Amino acid sequence: MFNKNSGIKNRNRDKYDRVRKLMWIKCESCGRLVYYKDYKDNNYICPRCGHAFMMSPKQRFNLLFGNVDWSRINLPTPTDDPLKFVDRVSYVDRLEDARGETGQADAIVAADGVIGDIPTTVCVLNGYFMMGSMGRAVGDGIVAAIEHAIELKQPFVMVTSSGGARMQENILALMQMARTTVAVNKLHANHIPYIVILSDPTYGGVTASFAMLGDINIAEAGARIGFAGRRVIEQNIREKLPSNFQTADYLYDHGMIDIVCPRTGLHDTLIDVLSVLTHKTVDITPIKVTTPKYEKSKRIRGMGENPAYDKVLLARHENRPHFLDYVNNIVDGWTYLAGDRCFGEDPAMASGIGFWRGIPAVIIGQEQGRTIETRQKYRFGMVNPEGYRKAVRMMRLAEKFNLPLISLFDTAGAFAGRDGEERGQSQAIAMAISTGLDIKTPFVAVNVGQGGSGGAIAIGTGDRVYMLENAIYSVIAPESCASILWKDNKFKAAAAGALKLTARDMANLNVIDGIIQEPLGGAHTDWQTTMELVADTVAGAIKELSEIPVDELPIKRGEKFLAMTRDVEIFQPETQATEQGSI
Repeated sequence: MFNKNSGIKNRNRDKYDRVRKLMWIKCESCGRLVYYKDYKDNNYICPRCGHAFMMSPKQRFNLLFGNVDWSRINLPTPTDDPLKFVDRVSYVDRLEDARGETGQADAIVAADGVIGDIPTTVCVLNGYFMMGSMGRAVGDGIVAAIEHAIELKQPFVMVTSSGGARMQENILALMQMARTTVAVNKLHANHIPYIVILSDPTYGGVTASFAMLGDINIAEAGARIGFAGRRVIEQNIREKLPSNFQTADYLYDHGMIDIVCPRTGLHDTLIDVLSVLTHKTVDITPIKVTTPKYEKSKRIRGMGENPAYDKVLLARHENRPHFLDYVNNIVDGWTYLAGDRCFGEDPAMASGIGFWRGIPAVIIGQEQGRTIETRQKYRFGMVNPEGYRKAVRMMRLAEKFNLPLISLFDTAGAFAGRDGEERGQSQAIAMAISTGLDIKTPFVAVNVGQGGSGGAIAIGTGDRVYMLENAIYSVIAPESCASILWKDNKFKAAAAGALKLTARDMANLNVIDGIIQEPLGGAHTDWQTTMELVADTVAGAIKELSEIPVDELPIKRGEKFLAMTRDVEIFQPETQATEQGSI
């Protein structure tokens, strides 16, 4: 057992090396001694409790570049101690100690390498160098590394581990928040992917600037992330904070993080993300899906009253495929992205990136859930404001990287609740409609089930809008309509017929661009055929839209919606409606 003076935290480099040669290390979380080789082979994660230790820049580069060759980038080295700062120890002496311990000039190191055949620049904040604090050297290094990535037109990955701005440089450190943000804005303006990996710990001015501005924010599992420290907040509000406060999972639930990833999965996650954002060419995996079993002999209650209400019941069938069913069986390299970066993560609005039949795309849609537990989790596809704000973020992500946006909408409507109203439900839906009409990238929307009110049109303003044959689209549920206008719910079938809510009605009204046929009996009877038809229809539409200059897309999209409802002749010959079996 080592005493405090002989442990690995000793600031003397020679003693530190001697302890490492003893082949044991003490976990700072569980306090147990771990065999060093086991600790190293486990990516510097305690094999006993799972605590992820800080990694040196070299260890980070080896991890993210897959132990493939990488080369350091020369970064600027500003003069030391501009303020001649002295506390118990002079700033010059602190820098000298940190350099001796780490072998680095300052807390920032950058390198070029290849991640999944994609040339990438990775920049690492070294938590072992004065807690990764940000001063002039860090700011200059980040700016230089970003400018280097822009010059080479390659993705930029930022790995953070920091206590915040460096006190010994005072206002000069604070200004790095603005300087690094200027550099990040240049990345965004040049449409270069910017991925942030937040590791433990990341706090202060780092989180409040470049660390939270990624196109995609990935938190390493177990990382502590925040602005003010836990102790400071508890002292300020005189309350005990939750045990998971400021953890990666906590921030994920509160909408700030796209992905929480274990350290061992970071390399593959980066490959998946960068492959889509850089439009890599991939092989298409054949669709192979088995239709879940259901009681085929069980009569659907209510069927037979009239054709319109029969469609309502088919659209709601418990075995009908939902958003995640389509994604998991059609999309290759799917990466789920979470959060509105403002308040929370709403799983009812699912979103992510992947390859739709070989086409890199951003994909969004409402998930209904299938079991009792998942239906409660997804609220039957009824979305809160943060879900629509997440959809807006995904729309802008698609536009930035010239990726088509695919929307599979399926909802009874936006979630009606007090919390939603307090958080701006109407504004969130309005912004989703506005953004969907405005983005300069191909946008294909498919009504795969229920198209309920503003909750559906929020993500349904595509260049091409399709409906599955047994889907419905309506301003209100027929049951509610019957209760309000007929004063009796038993007239729901009559209300369904009067509302003209079927795919055929929508085509006759020129509200949609086509109908995707379903297998005999409905989508719930044959998932394989249904998904092949949806996959081919969407892919064909994207290829067609890709021939149109992106600047013209929102103009044409807007004109299409402006023309709707001007001259309505509902009883058009059915031959005028476009059937989309395979395009």
